[in-house]
Amino acid sequence: MELLQKAIQERGTIIGDTIVKVDSFLNHEMDTALLYEIGQEFRRQFQHKPVTKIVTIEAGGIAPALMAGLAFNVPVVYAKKQKSLTMKGDVYIESVYSFTKQVHSNVTISKDRLSPEDHVLIIDDFLANGEAAAGLISILNQAGATVAGIGIVIEKSFQRGRSRLEELGIEVVSLARIARIGEGKIEFLNS
Repeated sequence: MELLQKAIQERGTIIGDTIVKVDSFLNHEMDTALLYEIGQEFRRQFQHKPVTKIVTIEAGGIAPALMAGLAFNVPVVYAKKQKSLTMKGDVYIESVYSFTKQVHSNVTISKDRLSPEDHVLIIDDFLANGEAAAGLISILNQAGATVAGIGIVIEKSFQRGRSRLEELGIEVVSLARIARIGEGKIEFLNS
């Protein structure tokens, strides 16, 4: 997605050779026009799937998931990293490791938010090693829901996330695929 790649190049900040900070437009301050286009692109990419819900993990995935939910006209459910007092009853739970934060979190979704009839599209802001997506897949499997696919805003293709998810037979669509970060530059894959 050319518009997204341009935003990453012009407004992203490179940290080392593995991290691109995009808090000026994606996951702290949000460029709503860009996020709208991201939601529309996910709709175009997955229009062949019978999506009944969008699932993401807090917090960075919420904005693109919400825009995709609007484009599909379906509910959005996000996995919480902390179980709150308002989450009564049973929950699905999975431990997820964050590459950026370097911590494990137990993420939860109330059991009444998912059903075996659901065809769920997972949306997230980043794909590195695939930990968050794998955790959400486990929760969806616990619920008996069908994983319709995985939509990623920014993929770090030099890490193993995509291959890990594709080995599970799940369609992965990334709107911007970073091939390499280094020397103050970001290089994208063209596919």
